[in-house]
Amino acid sequence: MTKFGRISLLTSSVFLAACNLAPKYETPVSPIAQDSYKYAHESGRTAADIGWENFFYDQRLKALIPIALENNRDLRIAIKNVEAAKAQYGITQSSLFPNIGLSGSESAQKLPADLSQTGSRYLSRSYQAGIGLNSFELDFFGKIRNQTEAALESFYATEQAQRTAYISVVTTLANTYFSLRSLEEMEQLYKDTIASYQASYQLTNARFKAGVASMLDVNQAKSSLESAKASLAQLQRSKEQTKNSLEVILGQEMPASLPKAAPFGSDVMLDTIPAGLPSDLLTRRPDIMADEHNLKAANANIGAARAAFFPSISLTAMFGVASAQLGHLFNSGQEMWSFAPSISLPVFTAGSLQGSLDVAKIRKDIQVATYEKDIQTAFQEVNDALIGVKTYKDQLNALRSQTSAAEQSLKLSTMRYKSGIDSFLQVQSAQVTVLTVKQNFLSVGLESLQNKIALYKALGGGWSATDIVKTK
Repeated sequence: MTKFGRISLLTSSVFLAACNLAPKYETPVSPIAQDSYKYAHESGRTAADIGWENFFYDQRLKALIPIALENNRDLRIAIKNVEAAKAQYGITQSSLFPNIGLSGSESAQKLPADLSQTGSRYLSRSYQAGIGLNSFELDFFGKIRNQTEAALESFYATEQAQRTAYISVVTTLANTYFSLRSLEEMEQLYKDTIASYQASYQLTNARFKAGVASMLDVNQAKSSLESAKASLAQLQRSKEQTKNSLEVILGQEMPASLPKAAPFGSDVMLDTIPAGLPSDLLTRRPDIMADEHNLKAANANIGAARAAFFPSISLTAMFGVASAQLGHLFNSGQEMWSFAPSISLPVFTAGSLQGSLDVAKIRKDIQVATYEKDIQTAFQEVNDALIGVKTYKDQLNALRSQTSAAEQSLKLSTMRYKSGIDSFLQVQSAQVTVLTVKQNFLSVGLESLQNKIALYKALGGGWSATDIVKTK
């Protein structure tokens, strides 16, 4: 080969090695306007910057979260998925490099006399030993590099899925924990109510025996008392079931020694959650980041599918020694080599290659739609939670005033009953109103706390970088 020919061959090889048939990746345009938060928000900082250690104030909850992060089975699955994706990337990446190995072989052949050139039975042996290159594919058209890129992006997506799992464990645990605390408060409310109803029943019974109250009043008081006892039993059942749910999230039984729970109220977590800018969601929410990595993987798979239409060139080679006698195998002059390049060009595949390319393109379109849908869902979750932040405070203030008015009405009704002005029906009605308003206050209080957690989660908060590092 002439010098010019060698240079041309080298230039062509470099050009082909640089060839990449994957389409140019472009991040899809966000389907949401960049200023789409419905209420004012603090910029410059986001909830994703605040670890759960600084978001929650309740010391009992803060003691439970590390237990869940250590033992939760869903989280263990997510961690193992990351490890599997990392290993898969390593397997795919290894295809870029040749597989070189040592080999040794013996070949023996015995021929009968009528097949031997000498007319006598013939026994031949040969021995080989060396280092070999086995079917190494030259990646001229970027198929292997695109497959490696897809595996890498899938690994990154799985890492983000692990982060999403962390957020889910932390926020689900917090929601369940505050549900339990709410049920405990509700249980105490009913115990106090039962004590109050018991006193009313005894008062009505005494008045009946004194002839100043009717049996109807006694039965009404008894009905209220038994209704409260039935509700208490139902609450206790729900409380124990919620404890069971909490232990599933923890991955173990509740520890016997835990810090004292904070009083149930608004001071159990950070009051003001910085929402940041709407564009922060695209770079702070791990599920959206995972979607983009999956989209990049789908884009690379198109390049691999396109490269399958072009020739595949493989090299097999061996360098070593050979001899007819084992004792002479490593003597001087026994060197041997073999070199076997091969090329394969698809001619007729019954449409399978085109089908693979079509599937790759469709999967990319699916990932684009998934990416856009998850962005829309994320903004809806943030806006829903921001609306909650704005309205729950007003609702709780109204319920406080309503509770005060209901308690005052109960006192007046009781005084009028004792004075013989009204029947026990007015007292019973006032008691029901007080209980209902206090129940509503606790329920709305729980919803308010869970709304803050939802906002924290929707903005990408709920994980700690130190927790992610521990699993690597």
